[in-house]
Amino acid sequence: MLKDITVGQFYPGNSLVHKLDPRLKIIIMLFYIISLFFVNTYIPYVFIALYLLLIIKVADIPLKIVLKGIRPLKWILLITFVINLFFIQGEEIFRIGFLSITKEGLDTALKMAIRLVLLVLGTSLLTLTTSPIEMTDGIEELLNPLKKIKVPAHEIAMMMTIALRFIPTLIEETDKIMKAQMARGADFESGNILNRAKNLVPLLVPLFINSFRRADDLATAMEARCYRGGEGRTKFRELKLKKADYLTFIFNIVFFGVIIFWRYI
Repeated sequence: MLKDITVGQFYPGNSLVHKLDPRLKIIIMLFYIISLFFVNTYIPYVFIALYLLLIIKVADIPLKIVLKGIRPLKWILLITFVINLFFIQGEEIFRIGFLSITKEGLDTALKMAIRLVLLVLGTSLLTLTTSPIEMTDGIEELLNPLKKIKVPAHEIAMMMTIALRFIPTLIEETDKIMKAQMARGADFESGNILNRAKNLVPLLVPLFINSFRRADDLATAMEARCYRGGEGRTKFRELKLKKADYLTFIFNIVFFGVIIFWRYI
C-alpha cells in the first residue's frame, strides 16, 4: 500500500505537460483545487474527470500509475462517505436501526468522495510531471514578491520541495523496516484497524532515526558544495514563458472559470 502513494514522485517524460513552465502549473493547480470546492452538481465533475484524462493522455503517463495513488485513501474515503451518509439530516429514504440514510446525506457523501478522488489525482499529476528542481524554481519565483517584506522565498521553496522529494524515499524506508520486522516475527496485517495501528508504532523509532540521519547527511552534502541559500545564487536554466505556456494557461483559466461560474447558473 505504501508504494501506491504517488504524491512526490516524478515520472520522467518529454511531453507538452512536462515542458510547461512550473510556475504556471502551480497556479493552474491552485485554480483546480479552488474550482473543486465550488462544484455542487455532478456535471462539472464529469468535465473535470475528462480534463484529467486529457492531461494524462497528453503527458503520456500510464493510467494505472496515476490511479494507484487512490488506493492508500480507501479508508479515508470510506470513513468520509459513511459520516456524510448517516449524519446529515434531511429527507429519509432508508433506515438501519437507529441510523437513517437521507437523500441529502447520500448526495453529500457521493460528492465528497468524488471530490477527494479528483483532488488526489490532480495534485499527483503536478508532481508526476514536474521535477523537484523545477518545482523549487517555480515556487521560489512565485514567492519572490514576498522578498520585499523579508520573507525567505528561496528557503521556503527549498524546504517545500525537499519535503515533497523525500515522501517516496520515506515510504521506501518504511517498507524496508516493515519487511525487516516481519522477518523477525512482527505482524502488521492481522487484527482490526486499531490493532494494526498499534502494531505500526514500533516503526516510528527507526523511521525517525533514519530520517534525522538522512537530513543530517543532506545538510552536510549541501554545505560541502558551498550552499549558502538563495542570496546571489545564479541558475543554469532561467524560467521563460513560451507561446505554448500562455495558450495553455489561458485555456485552463477559462475552463476553471466556467467550472466555478457553473455553481451560480
